[in-house]
Amino acid sequence: MAANTPLQQRPAMLYKFKSKDSADVIMMGPAGDHLLKLLGRPVTAKGIFEPADLPALMAAIEQAVAADEAAYAQAQAEARAEGVQLPPREGVSLRQRVWPLLEMMRRALAKHHDVVWGV
Repeated sequence: MAANTPLQQRPAMLYKFKSKDSADVIMMGPAGDHLLKLLGRPVTAKGIFEPADLPALMAAIEQAVAADEAAYAQAQAEARAEGVQLPPREGVSLRQRVWPLLEMMRRALAKHHDVVWGV
């Protein structure tokens, strides 16, 4: 199978993000797929974030986190207005999920290194 085959045709797997300046960041397939789509990247088995792209990619992640948190806050406010209490969020928030990758990107940018991924 070619390195850039769309993952929709493959079974669920793990993404491993790597950079010279950080420990590897592992994401389950659905979370990795979501992240790549959020960044406007094709969902492929292998890829690279080049240093020149990192500032825009980090900004996109931070905007997505802000939008996710604003949507949750809005849902809580609407529920309170209706006299209902929302249950706590299930699972891991987007902020928690992307934090290790954002840190990797910051370190890679500081040293002008790539961030690559594979499955």
